[in-house]
Amino acid sequence: MPWKEQQAVDQRMAFVMAYMQHRVTMAELCREFGVSRKTGYKWTQRFIDGGAPNLLDRARVPLHIAHAVTPEVVAVIIDLREKYPTWGPKKLDAYLKREKPKMQRPSRSTMANILKRNDLVKERTPRRRTPQATFPLALATQANSIWCADFKGKFRVARRYCHPLTITDAWSRYILRSDPLQGETTVASREVFESAFREFGLPWRMRTDNGTPFASTAIGGLSCLSVWWVKLGILPERINLGHPEQNGRHERMHRTLKAEVASPPAEEWEEQRQLLLSWRQEFNEVRPHEALDMQTPASVYTPSQRQFPTVIGDPEYPTHYETRRVKTSGGISMCDQAVILSNVLQRECVGLEPIDDGLWHLWFGPIFLGRLQELGRKKYNLEKSNPVRWKAT
Repeated sequence: MPWKEQQAVDQRMAFVMAYMQHRVTMAELCREFGVSRKTGYKWTQRFIDGGAPNLLDRARVPLHIAHAVTPEVVAVIIDLREKYPTWGPKKLDAYLKREKPKMQRPSRSTMANILKRNDLVKERTPRRRTPQATFPLALATQANSIWCADFKGKFRVARRYCHPLTITDAWSRYILRSDPLQGETTVASREVFESAFREFGLPWRMRTDNGTPFASTAIGGLSCLSVWWVKLGILPERINLGHPEQNGRHERMHRTLKAEVASPPAEEWEEQRQLLLSWRQEFNEVRPHEALDMQTPASVYTPSQRQFPTVIGDPEYPTHYETRRVKTSGGISMCDQAVILSNVLQRECVGLEPIDDGLWHLWFGPIFLGRLQELGRKKYNLEKSNPVRWKAT
């Protein structure tokens, strides 16, 4: 049983004195003080060994750690890391196991701690991630309700990397484009999308992942390409980070593409282009598709009635919204004060939805950008939306 917390040392002294004077037996004395006989004998022996100072509680920290890593082993790990500065605990452990099998090696986590304590590990800068989109992914109920787009990785063709950009209709699985590009750039991608829009019309939504050029770390996850989509009346729809299965039908098409025209790829660029074009025609017009009850995508797909416009205007906002034109600096003016948004919105028109006195919701088309609040004395604070949501129009 434990000693009573209040005046524990004084009680121990009184206990020992009573026992040393042989007034009562140890059992009776322990019952009187409410402790076990083991505890009573322990403190009596401590008093005999060292007097009153020995009745104080001792530190519970061990004087030594039996399994501690020896300085010699630490030195070996540090020397090896300095020789191979890019090696982590896994490689260090494997090397020591092979070269010094008789050495008592610490665990990998202990190796990592040793490297950190000796400033041999550089902390990585946190990666800026695209704001997550929380609006629900729509169901493809008819042709052109959702288009899917992505790059099929990259592979070498004629000493250059080939990046096939693919666009499909989610409902019919019809492949609208499978063009080889030399890079995943906004300019080249926009040319492919514009060509598809002019031939097949406009979809209502465009589903992509969170990579460039479809999205960015800017406000609302917008990129120059998705800003252009919004102005065309297309809602950018992004899957969650690390969940390619949310665009599963497109990923499954990529698996077929890789197997038939990229493993191995062609030796010349024009030959690879023709392979992709022929494969796209075969996929659309010849290959039966199980999801279509063994019909071909071309037999069920019809182009969109929404034609590519000759003039692309600003997004439309309700009449009670205030509107601002984003300057070339990436900001808007509020009472002669600049509120910085993003360079991807340069010269674009954004809408301010009045919520309360000095409080607005900021929108670019249907994309919610954040809350703008007046702090007084013509000062404003923008709380950016993270994650991103949208408003149905």
